[in-house]
Amino acid sequence: MIMILNGTAASIKSMEIRGAGRIARAAVEALADYARNLEVSDADAFKREMQKAAEILTETRPTAVSLPNAVRYVMRALDSFESVEAAREAVLARAAEFIDHSEHAVERIAEIGARHISDGDVLLTHCNSEAALGCILEAHRQEKEIEVYATEVRPRGQGLITIRALNDAGIRTNYIIDSAVRYFINDVDLVIVGADAIAVNGAVVNKIGTAQIAHAADEARTNVIVAAETYKFAPRTILGEKIAIEERDTGEVLPGTIAENLPFVRVRNPAFDVTPAEYVDLIVTEMGAFPPELAYLVIRDYLGWKIEDLR
Repeated sequence: MIMILNGTAASIKSMEIRGAGRIARAAVEALADYARNLEVSDADAFKREMQKAAEILTETRPTAVSLPNAVRYVMRALDSFESVEAAREAVLARAAEFIDHSEHAVERIAEIGARHISDGDVLLTHCNSEAALGCILEAHRQEKEIEVYATEVRPRGQGLITIRALNDAGIRTNYIIDSAVRYFINDVDLVIVGADAIAVNGAVVNKIGTAQIAHAADEARTNVIVAAETYKFAPRTILGEKIAIEERDTGEVLPGTIAENLPFVRVRNPAFDVTPAEYVDLIVTEMGAFPPELAYLVIRDYLGWKIEDLR
């Protein structure tokens, strides 16, 4: 049982499972499976073992706050139960509730986001976001004539996943290298990206390169929309806590066989960067669309975090 849990954790860490929404759902499903098969004598032991499982999962990807938010959502079911079976049922119910909400959240975001895409728009997207891609596909389903620029997304090439989905939908797409964004930005009407985390001040953590794209868009007076589920908002940033930026294996950038012959070269491979709120025009969530300055309302009203929860 713990091997299955560790297998999910390893798949999240290695990016076999990728995308903040998919990561969150995979973690919740792993917690549910663990709870379903956990055999202990009392509710306290059940809670302790579940907490250990939760910690294994939350340590896999430090930047994607969807993961700890999802795990916390499920673990809150264990606040007070006297029997193992009652605790187990509560965890399974919360897990099913989260997965259902997560799956429908993307559909709702797509509906809202598509309203902000006009017929004839040329869009630019970066990385492979379920939410951002959902908005684009929904606009296409509404028979809006659109064209998309999609970035390569070095070093893991997530852009390939995006262009396959766009191609399968019959959307005219331009596949460009990341560093060509500024070259093409004046041909673009709207930038739409996803997010791995959103801070209380509206700053957006997303795939490395997003901040540069947003800066170029601001310079070109091109609007930037961020599409993200509410569980990607980072509650602890209320207290000034910084969102950790994950640095991944240097072998993703430079093979070890080459690196070992370059003793004075240090390879850096941050997976994400931070886009300041002033470069974001709108955040689209399943609860509605609003400017980044109102991000704190999501944390307070929709995620239900209070200051005393953050100590």
